[in-house]
Parts: sequence; structure tokens; C-alpha cells
Amino acid sequence: MAVATYLTFNLVVFLIYGWDKRAARTGTWRVRESTLLWLALLGGSLGAVLAQRFLRHKTRKEPFRRYLIWIIILQIGIGASFVILPHWPKTVFDTMNAAAQKPNP
Repeated sequence: MAVATYLTFNLVVFLIYGWDKRAARTGTWRVRESTLLWLALLGGSLGAVLAQRFLRHKTRKEPFRRYLIWIIILQIGIGASFVILPHWPKTVFDTMNAAAQKPNP
């Protein structure tokens, strides 16, 4: 289920990049670069990279390219931390929960 959701979201991101590419060619309403980057940050980086590669969209735009690369590096780092330290999210959540339940002096 999670894989299907991930792939569906990335397909949607790819299609949005395609829509923006078409809008760039026809001179019509465009998707904001910040929206495209947020979609990548929220999990659509695979769709964004595939759109860049196959649709040749946003391949020369700086700082867009650089931001997308940093988003991918961040996602790889977070994914690696889940593999290397699988219990860290629970530890962080438990620590935050305990701190929130402490009475204020």
C-alpha cells in the first residue's frame, strides 16, 4: 500500500512537471517553482528527477536544480538513518512526549 501511494504521488508530480513544461512552451499559466520543489520535498523527488530527465524540464534553471539536489540528499540521509538507526523516530517521539508532559515550574 505504501509503495503504491509513493509511486502514485510521484506519477502525479511527474505529470505536474509535464503540465508546467507544456505551459512554458505555450506561454500559459505556470506552476510556481516553489510548488514544484515542495512536491519534491513531500516525497515526489523521484517524479521530479524523472521529469527533468525525460521531459528536459528545469534542467538548466538555478537555483532550482541545486535545491532539488539538496532535497534528494536530505531524503537519502533520512532514509539511511531509518536503515542505520531504525528506532530513532520512536526515541525522538518518546523524548518529545515526555518533555511535553512535564509540568511547567
